[in-house]
Amino acid sequence: MYYVYILTNFHNTTLYVGMTNDLARRMYEHKNEVNEEFTKLYQIHKLVYYECFLRVNDAIMREKQIKKLSRKNKDKLIGNTNPSWQELPVQ
Repeated sequence: MYYVYILTNFHNTTLYVGMTNDLARRMYEHKNEVNEEFTKLYQIHKLVYYECFLRVNDAIMREKQIKKLSRKNKDKLIGNTNPSWQELPVQ
């Protein structure tokens, strides 16, 4: 399984879009700031959105699509499934 995900900080002011094959491990790395300069600098630790894919190429394509979205459209994407921007549990 492959995941495209969006993280934000406490105030929901900065977004980070990423892709991984192990969401639990990746979230651990973000929260513990393992080799994560950007997420460390902006304190981006809150998972607010993710999608699952069976094929890595589909996940890579989707990550690129999301990264190209405007902030307004990223906010809408998150708001459609997580309107209160609560931190999501990792399944």
